[in-house]
Amino acid sequence: MAETRSWSLKARVALAVGAVLGLGGIVVLSVALAYGRQAAREAYDRLLLGAASDIAASISIRDGAALVDMPASAFQMLALAPEDRIRYRVTGPDGTTLTGAEDAPAPPRQDGTGPVFYDGALGAEPGRYVAVTRRFAERSFSGPVRVIIGQTLRARQALARDIAGGALVVLATAGLAIGLFAWLATLSALRPLQRLGRALARRDPVDLTPITLPMPTEIAPMLGALNGFMGRLDRQAAASRNLIGDAAHQLRTPVAAIRAQAQDAQEETDPARRDRLLARIHERSVGLSRLLDRMLDRAMIIHRSDTAPRNAIDLRDVALEIYEALEDAPGGAAIRLDLPPGPVVVRGDALSLVEAGKNLAANALAHGRAPIRLGVAREDGTLLLFVRDGGPGPAPAILEGLGARFASHAPGGAGLGLAIAREVAQSHGGALRLGPREDGFEAALSLPRAVA
Repeated sequence: MAETRSWSLKARVALAVGAVLGLGGIVVLSVALAYGRQAAREAYDRLLLGAASDIAASISIRDGAALVDMPASAFQMLALAPEDRIRYRVTGPDGTTLTGAEDAPAPPRQDGTGPVFYDGALGAEPGRYVAVTRRFAERSFSGPVRVIIGQTLRARQALARDIAGGALVVLATAGLAIGLFAWLATLSALRPLQRLGRALARRDPVDLTPITLPMPTEIAPMLGALNGFMGRLDRQAAASRNLIGDAAHQLRTPVAAIRAQAQDAQEETDPARRDRLLARIHERSVGLSRLLDRMLDRAMIIHRSDTAPRNAIDLRDVALEIYEALEDAPGGAAIRLDLPPGPVVVRGDALSLVEAGKNLAANALAHGRAPIRLGVAREDGTLLLFVRDGGPGPAPAILEGLGARFASHAPGGAGLGLAIAREVAQSHGGALRLGPREDGFEAALSLPRAVA
């Protein structure tokens, strides 16, 4: 199967930071260009207005005619933009040109006395113009005299580019600094993962104990899930080891006995003695079969405790399934059901609970006394799946050891039934409860209520 490749976290952070800086740079550059154009326009418009105002102030009336004496200060102001061409025009009250270029465009608005800024052509280039009006009211001369002056946009554009270029340099420097700090922060944030990887690499393959490393809050859930996964693997491995060890320990003696008896039966010439040997072989084979069934049941229960999903289950249904499974067993007809009218819901694995209940009921059939009751109850905030019989139960010394593996105190018992029941109860967050009652003996799975 082809290996699925994915971008590293460093590459993803670098891409995200680069995208943010790129988009931010475009926005900032656009704003800087707009601001640069506006700032350049306002700056050079003031120069135009100053030059036009100086020219308007220099106009005088002599012999009934307007006389324009072009001041040097106006041209000194315009000289601040040495690359730009200029054009001026002074018109009288009737619109005739008193001095300057006649092709200088007139302002679009003629009314009012305030300065008027407008755009127009200056030869083959675009230009910027201002018109300033000065009104005269004398006996020999009356009416407005308009001063129009314009210049090309080279200096304005150069200033706008300088402002935008300066902003771009600042942005690039800030972007590099932010990118460097983001890279260093990413390296620092990934160090816990690197420590976790090294800790796993140094571990022995059979070491499934929890990893205890200080981790940031964001990585702690992953470490918890990893420890939980290793815990499940450890339980499964322990179950496999126990199954192999139990099989080696518990099966060696009965298999050896069956083999020896089979050999004796093969060599025996007395028919009566051979029949007794065959009967003993059959009896041991049946016991061995029961032992194997119990061991496999226990292995299956341990496996399901970590793998089977936990669903909402009505314990009354579990009790009914146990009752139906044992109804045709020897003595099964003596079992009576004791079920409450309403649902008794737990969250668990139905198959495991049924298997545990069958083992409790089988023990009661084998070692208890009538009457035997299989039922469900609520008691002190917990839920019970119980089997009760009329017998006194085992002695206190024996009762303390019940529930351990192969802790059997009855002839022919494997000692695994109660161990299975205890492990099922514990895997469901409960416990196996064994003890006498006023009317007999009780074996019960005590389970927590299902959380809604």
